[in-house]
Amino acid sequence: MGRSSKDKRDVYYRLAKEGGWRARSAFKLLQLNEQFNLFDGVSKVVDLCAAPGSWSQVLSKKLIGERPGQSGKIVAVDLQAMAPLPGVIQIQGDITNVGTAKKIISHFEGEYADLVVCDGAPDVTGLHDLDEFIQGQLLLAAFNITTHVLKPGGNFVAKIFRGKDVDLLWSQLSLFFKSVVIAKPSSSRSSSIESFIVCQNYCQPEGYKPTMANPLLKAEDADFSKLSGANRVLVPFVACGDLSSFDSDMNYPLKSDKSECEYKSLPPTQGPINPPYEKACELRKKNLLPDEAT
Repeated sequence: MGRSSKDKRDVYYRLAKEGGWRARSAFKLLQLNEQFNLFDGVSKVVDLCAAPGSWSQVLSKKLIGERPGQSGKIVAVDLQAMAPLPGVIQIQGDITNVGTAKKIISHFEGEYADLVVCDGAPDVTGLHDLDEFIQGQLLLAAFNITTHVLKPGGNFVAKIFRGKDVDLLWSQLSLFFKSVVIAKPSSSRSSSIESFIVCQNYCQPEGYKPTMANPLLKAEDADFSKLSGANRVLVPFVACGDLSSFDSDMNYPLKSDKSECEYKSLPPTQGPINPPYEKACELRKKNLLPDEAT
């Protein structure tokens, strides 16, 4: 049944509210961790494009809440402010600015991060080619700052929109990591072009110097011989999460089989911080909004 049905809802939205997660995207990071053990031996993490904070919330719970007595430090970066989280340091800054990278390192007391994650995405237009290009540029910006803050052997995870030229991004990242895989968590809709690129074991090419001006190697330094003709590379793809579990493209009844009680709608775990419509809502309460007909 469609979403218009009153007794059916997106199961991951409901599970997120019941579990106290700020957004359903928390399950995507949890399932990626189940597949790749991203949190093993990790104590310093950077969350790029972090707002509203669901991935930072997962990191806070896994690296701090479930490890009493162990030191863990999480730095969340976004242009927007977000509600505080235990053990999470917020930087309100631009990931394309080298000053932001310096601030991250200062919070780690001169050391480098074990893991960098990025769940950021632009406002999609519905034009797949354009959305893929813009998302690719955001991924490169995230990777660019990662080269300034990630330790050798560290891991990098970022959202990617899969398209016909995804192997070009994969090939560039393969120059910096020993393992690069594109993964699709089961909590991500199958109908969506969203996936996540999981890069493990960071190793800078010899002579490469990180720069915010250009995160990629020069064309003459890279081997693109496998990207054309019959030898075109096949990008590794992995499905994450319990595939026998809930289908993110399906809706499920809210009523329990054991009870006829009506399901009560739950409020958001964390409301928006200073939303742009806040002033309009206040004016509406006071009947100060102008008449749309005038």
